[in-house]
Formats: sequence, C-alpha cells, structure tokens
Amino acid sequence: MSKLFPKLLIVTTVPITIRSFLLPLIKHFRDLGWQVDGMAQGLNSDRECVAACDRIFDIQWSRNVFDPRNLLAGVSRVKKVVAEGNYDLVHVHTPIAAFVTRYALKDVQATKVIYTAHGFHFYRGGSVIKNAIFLTLEKLAGKWTDYLVTINREDETAAKKYNFLPEARIYYTRGIGVDTNYYTSRQVTPADVQQVRQELKLSPSDTLLLSIAEFTPRKRHRDLLNALAKVANPQVHLALAGEGPIKEDIEQLATVLGITNQVHFLGYRTDIPTLIQAANAVLLVSQQEGLPRSIMEAMCLATPVIGSKIRGTQDLLEDGCGLLVELGDTDALAQAMIQVIEDPDSLSIMAEKAQAKMKDYDLEQIIQQYTDIYAVALKNNQD
Repeated sequence: MSKLFPKLLIVTTVPITIRSFLLPLIKHFRDLGWQVDGMAQGLNSDRECVAACDRIFDIQWSRNVFDPRNLLAGVSRVKKVVAEGNYDLVHVHTPIAAFVTRYALKDVQATKVIYTAHGFHFYRGGSVIKNAIFLTLEKLAGKWTDYLVTINREDETAAKKYNFLPEARIYYTRGIGVDTNYYTSRQVTPADVQQVRQELKLSPSDTLLLSIAEFTPRKRHRDLLNALAKVANPQVHLALAGEGPIKEDIEQLATVLGITNQVHFLGYRTDIPTLIQAANAVLLVSQQEGLPRSIMEAMCLATPVIGSKIRGTQDLLEDGCGLLVELGDTDALAQAMIQVIEDPDSLSIMAEKAQAKMKDYDLEQIIQQYTDIYAVALKNNQD
C-alpha cells in the first residue's frame, strides 16, 4: 500500500444500514485522514449518508434474494467502483450486498474484503430447507472473504464449525457498538417522558410496554398482541414503533382481539430514548436477530427487557439481564408481561445488571476492535 492514508469502501444493500449503524465508524476513520466511501442502493438520496462519506455510489440491487439485478448489475458495478477507487479495504454488511460483493472481488488480490455478518440467514430453529440453502451459500462465499466478523456467539460458533474461513480470520465483536453516552437518562427529561405518556393518553397507573421493530413477519408482532389479549388487563398498553409491510395486518388483528384501545401504532420515531424511558419494559420477540439494537438501547437506559430465546437476544439477556421466553410461547410472554406489573422490583434489579453489562458493548470499544481488524488486513495487504 503506497498511499499516505488507507482507502475504505463501506458496502450495504440499503442506506438505512449505514445511517443506523455505521456513521460513527465512518466518522472515526475519516477523522484519522482515511478516505471512506459508501455504496448502497439509492444512497445518493440519503442526505445523512452523503454528508458522512467522502464519496458515495448507487448500485442496482435489492433485499430480494431473487432479484436478478443483484448479480446482473451488481457484480459489474462493484468491480468497476473498486477498480477505479483503488481501495485497500472493502467492508461489506448485510447478506445480499455481502454475497454479490465477495463474488465480484473474488479474484482481486489488492483489496482485502471484510464481511460483518449481522446475523446469518441460517440459524437454530430456522427452516431446514432455507438453512441448508443459506449455509451452502455462506460456505461458498467464505472462500472469497478475507476476514469475517460475527456479532453473536451462535454465528461465531457456526462460522468456525463449518470452516467458512481459517479460525484466525474469524472475529467476534459485541455488535457494531452502541453510544452509551447518548442512551442515558441524562438525555431525557421527566417532561419528555410525561409528554409521551400524554400523547398515548395513559394514566399514572397504566403500564406501558414498548416494541421497536420493523413490521415484518420475522418480528412476530402477532405474538405480542395475542399475549396482550391473554393478560386481559385494560391498564396494560403496548406501543409499537416502526413501519413495514404487515403493519395494516397487525392493526386488523388488534381489532379482532378487541384491544385497539391498548395498542398504539407510533410509526417511525426519532425519540427512541424518550420512548424507552417512558416504558415499563421493552419487548422484542423476533424469530431471527443478529444482535438486536433496541434491546441494547433499553439495557443502556436500565429499562427492563423481555425477549425471545434466540441467537443474539439470548447473548444480551442471559445471566439475569432480562426475561427470556421461548419463541412463539404467548402464554409465557403473557406471564412475563404480568411480571412487569406485579414484580417491578425484580425487573429493576435485572435492568441495573443489564445496564452494567452494556459497558462491554460501548461504541468506543467496538471501534477499537475494528481498528485492530483493519490494521491486520492492511498489514497483510502490504506483505
């Protein structure tokens, strides 16, 4: 590498991945003098990402596995951008972008490719057929990967078990970092919390449960509503923050279950710390996660958490840091909701323990881990 400062290209399928998770990483390395560029579908339209990167590149691919553009247009675009950009490192995230980019660069020796897996598409409890397909694809793509970063223990174990890469080139990090200075009660005033509760028309005696999740089937919003109906307590309210394709279906389910007065659809929100502080507990009952950000944010703010016993969520909540329920067990989920009401003291103890645990997930620690990984990759690029 003859350049004074390294050149890094960050690649994701869609801009929200960069905007939600990677801007602090980009800022850190740009502040060091690196050139950091970004690539994703529609990235030109995302002002925050455009401002964060030195240069940005649009690419025609999608999150749909079967979209022919992923290979037909994606491969040639990646090859062209990387060849012209003369990058030292390409750091790719999300499954579609990761597979296409690694395939496109499989014969490029001058650029090291790092893949952060935000949760493999095969996982314990997943469909046998889908697991087999995605496991096969990861085994194949591992041959085109210089360094693999996993963010939960199940994925780390799988990557080593199936020999995606030599173990020395497989890393584990505690996610991609959470800013514990931002997710702190110091940032939220009592007036902010009161405003949220007034917005939802809650009385002081009402219990507020919060879930922050895109409305997609794998987030299992239906389980939340079915459990709430089983609690059969009109003073328990459920706020759902997010948007997504099945939102209307979930609204209809609330009507069918007769709990429309207790379920609040908040849409896309930017006041997440305030919402978490206003809640008595945060819930996430997904069937598939990498390392869920909403749970980490709640843990930082010492708000109790209820989560499904799955990869990633279990990493965070085990050892008494939250309540874990079996996936799809709405009876157990209802009992956990009741525990929020009837035993707040034990949940507060869990929440305090969870808050202390978040020190190991702090953004600065994760950035240092990536600094070390990049240093190894750059050194090997010179050798």
